[in-house]
Amino acid sequence: MEQKENNNLVVSVSPHINSGRSTRGVMLDVIIALCPALIAGTVIFGWRSLLVVAVCVASCLAGEALFSLITKRKQTVGDLSAIVTGMILGLNLPASIGVFPAVVGSLFAIIVVKCLFGGLGKNIANPAAAARVFMLLAFSNAMGSVAAVKVVPDTVASPTPLALFKTGELASLPKLTDMLLGLRGGAIGETCAIALLIGFVYLMIRKVISWHTPVVYIGTVFLLSWLIYKDAGLALYQVLSGGLLIGAIFMATDYVTTPTSNLGKAVFGLGCALLTVLIRKFGSYPEGVSFSILLMNLLSNYIDKLTRRKPLGEVKA
Repeated sequence: MEQKENNNLVVSVSPHINSGRSTRGVMLDVIIALCPALIAGTVIFGWRSLLVVAVCVASCLAGEALFSLITKRKQTVGDLSAIVTGMILGLNLPASIGVFPAVVGSLFAIIVVKCLFGGLGKNIANPAAAARVFMLLAFSNAMGSVAAVKVVPDTVASPTPLALFKTGELASLPKLTDMLLGLRGGAIGETCAIALLIGFVYLMIRKVISWHTPVVYIGTVFLLSWLIYKDAGLALYQVLSGGLLIGAIFMATDYVTTPTSNLGKAVFGLGCALLTVLIRKFGSYPEGVSFSILLMNLLSNYIDKLTRRKPLGEVKA
């Protein structure tokens, strides 16, 4: 029988998700979901927050465009993934950070973590999480600085809640209402829990992400922290502190670097939670979200193989 050539067949890199949506459409939804955290961060820490995020986005776009130009690859900045990486990284940085570290971190995320591995769909780690870990090691002083909260008059920069946990100064923790509103020290986009949850609900409604990784991640951190501190209130502080919410919602749900099955996503979230709690409690850094996501990214393929559904009648070779 004569076979006709199908010129309309397009084979692309993973992830292969039959949703009828384009990569650009998914990335646009993520950008929209990040906007409440960006707005909240700007209100809380001042207009310099917008500068930091804008520098990260511009650096990511420029880095990807320049890399494609030098290597003579097809330009991919139009898929908006570089903007998403820049926004997530920028929201994970303090508003007081300098322009130079922000540019270096952004170029590391795009060129080293993403482009050198072949571009979107081929990177083995979340670019924003990897870049944040890189910046914590390379620019520890700049990353450890905390901007003053601009919403409350005469407020000065204060230690982050996780830093207070590390030093045992639990009496100095902010009110839980301040934790929800974001009126405390931290990175630009990680402090306002309400804004991040709005983004989470939007992504769920748009079916961009599933609940498995974020809920298991956040829920397990709460339960383990409750066991450690013997106090549900302090466990709630652990959930609302640091980058747990932004990490669980926007970095641990990355299509490329996380498992594809629902069970795999739950296992991934469980692993992230265990590592986060261990690093927070026993590590030298007060925060462990980026480290945990990066480490679990490296195990993602193995989790996928162990948890994905087997075809009916499959026989091992």
